[in-house]
Amino acid sequence: MRSDRTPTVRRGPKESGFTLIELMVVIVIIGLAAAAVVLAVPEQGGSVQAEAERFAARAKAARDAAIVEARPMALQVGAAGYDVARRSGGEWEVTARHNWAEGTNVEAFGQSGARIRFDSTGLAEPLSLTLRRGERRIAVEIGHDGNVHVRR
Repeated sequence: MRSDRTPTVRRGPKESGFTLIELMVVIVIIGLAAAAVVLAVPEQGGSVQAEAERFAARAKAARDAAIVEARPMALQVGAAGYDVARRSGGEWEVTARHNWAEGTNVEAFGQSGARIRFDSTGLAEPLSLTLRRGERRIAVEIGHDGNVHVRR
């Protein structure tokens, strides 16, 4: 006699969970995401490179203002920051104050401060500043022609 029923094959308890490969892929994805976050977080106070670029931009603006206004402009650089000043009525008038980011040290020819003067033609006495934060150093050079360069 023939039965229309096929024999049932018994299987073990249902297996659940993830394979080792799936777990490793998830761990790699989490690691890449964590690395991207760490690289995207800026230094506290910005990088010393950004600080040097800001200073250079403001020095160029002072040089340009000296030419446009046909009167001397100056940057007084100190340990805490720097002032932008213009010559008016025989006196130096401070027009803006800027502080260095926390932890930034500045050296000008081995001194802690310096004055950069731009005459009405944009010329200046050459000066080299070094901004330092930890082990990182960036030089900002102002040439006799008034051009400002940031050097690593």
